[in-house]
Amino acid sequence: MSTSPPLLRAALPVAAEIAFERDPAAEAGRPGPVMAIGGAEDKRRDKRILAAFLALAGGPKARLAVVPTASSIEWAGERYKALFLEMGAARVEVVYLADRADANTDAAAELVSDATGIFLTGGNQLKLAAVVAGTKVAQVVRERHAAGAVVAGTSAGASVLSSHMVAFGSSGPTPKLRMAQMTAGFGLVPDAIVDQHFRERDRVGRLLALVAASPALLGVGIDEDTAALFGSDGTLTVLGRGSVTVVDGSQMVSDVFAVKGHGGITVSNAILHILTPGRRFNMGTRTLIG
Repeated sequence: MSTSPPLLRAALPVAAEIAFERDPAAEAGRPGPVMAIGGAEDKRRDKRILAAFLALAGGPKARLAVVPTASSIEWAGERYKALFLEMGAARVEVVYLADRADANTDAAAELVSDATGIFLTGGNQLKLAAVVAGTKVAQVVRERHAAGAVVAGTSAGASVLSSHMVAFGSSGPTPKLRMAQMTAGFGLVPDAIVDQHFRERDRVGRLLALVAASPALLGVGIDEDTAALFGSDGTLTVLGRGSVTVVDGSQMVSDVFAVKGHGGITVSNAILHILTPGRRFNMGTRTLIG
């Protein structure tokens, strides 16, 4: 008879939603998966997305590090710690980083150094990037990811995972110049722009505008209570209850370079993919797998 906590026993089957199975032996030396969550993930009922993260991090053997730097809510880190412990994680450390000096301490880096799962909370992604990027903690996060740890971020924490990050911007269906500001992210999802709260906050216009200005990048917009799981094999798998919108600008034609001020941008021949839960997408070939 299983002695695992009830919530963990309920959580483990959720990993079956993931279209690839993690084989630690086969994946030795390969980076871990990256989970970008669109925000407002369920924390009260089946905790589908958090359960998948925990399962990927090792289930009852998971050693988690929660980084609440983006959040303005003081207890955000402790809330996730309580949730993951209740679900059966072996250990959860909350890594408090008020400034870059904190993020450059050996003590903070040590809290992340043996994590099998790293979780970045929501809030202000520009603060998260400004405080953490280029520090000892950021380096350890990269090292753990390269060694196979799963790295997840929700809301602001999702945006910072990609190579190019939406720092801030406005909403609306029509792409416009200066609609959003883009800066460097952590680079765990290369050649992509990840946006969150996508359908709920009507952010298709700003993602189209960003891809129009940088058409080599793949735009990935994630709905709330939904996750895009990026595997080391170059696949994207959709988990949760909403959808993931992928904007491929490789054949796009636009007048973004001629628009003045905050004018509207004409976009033609953009390839749009709407991926529902369970669907898989090849990031390299930019095609649906199944």
